Amino acid sequence: MKKILVTGGTVFVSKIVAQYFASNKFKNEYQVYVLNRNNHSQVENVILINSSRENLANKLEEYKFDIVIDITSYTKNDVKFILDSLGNSKDLVEKYILLSSSAVYPETLDLPFMESDKVGKNIFWNGYGLNKIEAENYLQQNFSNYYILRPPYLYGQENNVYREAFVFDCAEQKRKFYLPENKEMKLQFFYIEDLCKVIENILIKNPKEKIFNVGNEVCISILDWVKLCYEVVGEKLEVINVSKEIPQKNYFPFYAYEYYLDVTKQKSLLNKTTNLKIGLEKSYQWYKNNKDKVNRKNYFDFIDNEL
Repeated sequence: MKKILVTGGTVFVSKIVAQYFASNKFKNEYQVYVLNRNNHSQVENVILINSSRENLANKLEEYKFDIVIDITSYTKNDVKFILDSLGNSKDLVEKYILLSSSAVYPETLDLPFMESDKVGKNIFWNGYGLNKIEAENYLQQNFSNYYILRPPYLYGQENNVYREAFVFDCAEQKRKFYLPENKEMKLQFFYIEDLCKVIENILIKNPKEKIFNVGNEVCISILDWVKLCYEVVGEKLEVINVSKEIPQKNYFPFYAYEYYLDVTKQKSLLNKTTNLKIGLEKSYQWYKNNKDKVNRKNYFDFIDNEL
């Protein structure tokens, strides 16, 4: 059995990735270890390495991992801590897969963003995108068999970011929805289980390409996305348009920023992505019983008091 290290393992993306590879589907292929500080419940069938990155020292060296799936590196130092802790066993690691972000692309680039585009500062993501660039660069310079994944907005069960959950709340409360004036602004999503399938196929296929944009093939307008969220809750949508003079992020969970990724290269790893409505239905089924796991923002206060 190959040993997989998943950084994180208890919240949203890293939790789903750990669950995926620790599931019965791979029970004879992979032994999954998770690296976290044990502040949340652990998923089944994983082995916990209870530590922060900063305190790892050479702790990872003894495990002789075959694969590292690094979901929670946000800076160069985050990657460095992992590579340093692997020590001499780093040479045994067959693949290091880093989850990066589409935030590495400057907003000034022509659309769609392509893997070959030059990365740089994005004014909407600021330090987050720049830190991800440094993390990517450090991995590329210090480990040969790396893979870098750049998704747009991730969604699905276990999503603790108040995006689709906010719209579900509006629908459940039978609220009129306050929508930005530019209701045709496009968003691009990627279902969390599709991300897991991409990682699985990287492990199987060993692609020559090292950097992949990942995401749905088709974008969706914010109006149609909100409609889908209301549909999966079973409520009819009534929209109130909000002037562009009012900062969008005060009442809506996305920046006034339209972009999309070219995901042609992804086809070699995932021929077809999950239908957005199906993914949102699974997200809602999870959310109904896990509302306490989502980090809420005060959109309702702003809407009720300012709009």
